[in-house]
Amino acid sequence: MTISFTNWWRAVLFALLPLTCISQENLTVYWQPQLAINYPVSKTYSHNFTVGHRAYLFDQDDIQIRGRQIDFIHFSKLDLRDNQSIALGIQYRTRDLFGKQPNELRLTQQYNTTKQPLVVRYGHRFRTEQRFIEKLTIHRFRYRFAIDFPLKGEKLNLGEPFLVASLENLLSLGKGQNPQYDNRLNGQVGWKFDKGFKILFGIEYRLEDYTSQRPENVLFFLSTAQLGF
Repeated sequence: MTISFTNWWRAVLFALLPLTCISQENLTVYWQPQLAINYPVSKTYSHNFTVGHRAYLFDQDDIQIRGRQIDFIHFSKLDLRDNQSIALGIQYRTRDLFGKQPNELRLTQQYNTTKQPLVVRYGHRFRTEQRFIEKLTIHRFRYRFAIDFPLKGEKLNLGEPFLVASLENLLSLGKGQNPQYDNRLNGQVGWKFDKGFKILFGIEYRLEDYTSQRPENVLFFLSTAQLGF
């Protein structure tokens, strides 16, 4: 069965339309490049190592280019079935190199399931996180719905583009703090090359603490290189 990708492009453009209406009030823009390495240990068990950097491009009413943080991330994933997996992750975020902000240690527990009835693959990801920032511990709960599909034909071949889009909801809880609710809308175009090598470029819009009187608008320009073995 053939799917009309014109209709999919219209849906994606409609979903990303709110990005064109973001007010510059309380707006921060980042550039976030990262390198990810996937290493399979067996048919069902694998490791992922990621190094990422986040830099300011626009902060409130000021255009500036300066570093914010560097992230070191590791995930160990176990496949339960062809379409289900669980994973444990650890992340260290260093910010003291770029200012007086504290560093962070993060632990992550993840369950992921996918379904691909036709060309489009659907994914549901559930995460719980514990963020340790100095003496503060923040518990965060995340749910992400994602889709991905090739932009040429019904099967992704080497050198051809594909689209990845996702919507994620987050809830953060900490002692002595009000609950924080966030939304994230992400869209990226990627290309698959020899075996496990992929590159992706895209944008992500985050509406942070949207139930507060002064929610944060955050926009990311993303670039990712993925290496697989």
